[in-house]
Amino acid sequence: MLGGTAASPTATSRQEQTESREGRPMSYLYYDKPGTVEPVMWLDLFPPRVTSIRMPRLLLLAALLPLALAAAPDPYPVSAPVAPVPHPAADAPGFAPLFNGKDLAGWKTKGNWVYDTDGTVTLKPRPGETGWKRFDAYIFTERKYRDFVLDLEFKIEPTGNSGVFFCVADPLDPVAKGIELQILDTFGLAKPGHHDCGGIIRAMAASKNMVKAPGEWNRYTLTLKDRHVTVDFNGERTIVLDLATSPMKDRPVDGHIGFQDEAKHVWYRNVRIKELR
Repeated sequence: MLGGTAASPTATSRQEQTESREGRPMSYLYYDKPGTVEPVMWLDLFPPRVTSIRMPRLLLLAALLPLALAAAPDPYPVSAPVAPVPHPAADAPGFAPLFNGKDLAGWKTKGNWVYDTDGTVTLKPRPGETGWKRFDAYIFTERKYRDFVLDLEFKIEPTGNSGVFFCVADPLDPVAKGIELQILDTFGLAKPGHHDCGGIIRAMAASKNMVKAPGEWNRYTLTLKDRHVTVDFNGERTIVLDLATSPMKDRPVDGHIGFQDEAKHVWYRNVRIKELR
């Protein structure tokens, strides 16, 4: 995206910044990185001996945008492709349900999470609820977990947004003190980034987009062992990440497990865990 000014480096409006270079105006072409907007090249729109030519700036920027994006890749890596991996069988040994089959006992939340009679845990946003910063509305396990295999299914509505949190030290500050496996309606996206469905936010993008259309059930199998994370997404291993060498290297080695309330309907079922000793 084009955007950003010297006074406001995180601005996202489409505009050009013009500065002086050797007495001549120049413009920067910007693109977004997480948390900042940085110039990737400067465009000398008025070279010394050609002052009468005024090429429309928008056309020039549009022509150079692909080159700029190629020169400034996403700072977060994409997981390397891996052969398909089967999810654990329904009767796989060592797994225990994270919900008790009756209610939300063992979990903490102030959000409108409902345990349905069919075993589905559903977030039903209340009128007026918006955004993702209502951390007390997320739902978290009362106890902490370290090394484990977390297996679950989820379903979202169109434009749906949620997330699977783990290694959360403080449930009231999970974004800064935890790790999130993204859930998002990015069905049909050709090249997912770290913030798209299946990505570990601010750490790694999934190797491919495996999310199904809204309204269909998806499956995650998340494994954490000795600071190494793998994610199997609808039968494909889409994440292989060493937390110790990633931007998440300073996050806790254990913590609460939880699901995000972003004021969008989301459904979870067959949530189970196998602790790794």
